[in-house]
Amino acid sequence: MDPAAIIGIVVAFAAIMVSNVLEGGNPAHLFAPAALVLIFVGTLAVSMSSTTLPGTIGAVKWMIYAFTAKKIDLSNAIDPLVKMAEKARREGLLSLESEIETIDDEFMKRGLQLAVDGTDPDDLFEILSAEVKALKAAATKGATFWSDAGAYSPTIGIIGTCMGLIHALGNLDQPEKLGGMIAAAFLATLWGIMSANVMFLAWGKRIKACVAVEANYKEIVIDGVLAIQAGANPRVVATKLRSKIVADAPGGPPAAKEAA
Repeated sequence: MDPAAIIGIVVAFAAIMVSNVLEGGNPAHLFAPAALVLIFVGTLAVSMSSTTLPGTIGAVKWMIYAFTAKKIDLSNAIDPLVKMAEKARREGLLSLESEIETIDDEFMKRGLQLAVDGTDPDDLFEILSAEVKALKAAATKGATFWSDAGAYSPTIGIIGTCMGLIHALGNLDQPEKLGGMIAAAFLATLWGIMSANVMFLAWGKRIKACVAVEANYKEIVIDGVLAIQAGANPRVVATKLRSKIVADAPGGPPAAKEAA
């Protein structure tokens, strides 16, 4: 699992709380039950109303996926494909049938089995690509749910602030309580903005980022299987597949590394 999402959210909330303390505030005063219920329950309810119940359940599953998805090393797709290409070039495509069961990745296994079974290359490409397209489409729906939640929550926070101010103005005969009432009213706006930018919008982006890596992996597998089926030179297969790895690297793009 890539811990970036959890680390990012924890550090962001820690920075907010530390800033509050440095300004002389008390972090405990930020956790008003009324504001939290309005923002989180209200935002999720409005987001649910913009889609279907299966869509809402799917969005929750995509959010869990974004936090728990295994880190994919795109280069791991290349070595087994190159080995298969070497064997197919040396012994023929049918010789791969005994090797397919040793592959752990179900997508790669299915693609190679289709190739060994003599599936037309165009049909093979369409079958495997359809799965990638379906993955991207489903992820887009899940990400959109959370992006929409990020758009709704600040406005719902303003609604909470308006209600709080109405309550405060209705108690002008108690001036000693006005300060606390007005401060409590603005907590809804604070949590609306904070939840949108620290959580909901980030979750939507995270889903898209995780799926982009998985889709890139599967596209590499598709190209590798097609190259094996065509009897391509293993070295050419390796070079071609490595060129398709989309950089998501800690050291930055290759040009930056070379310059350093």
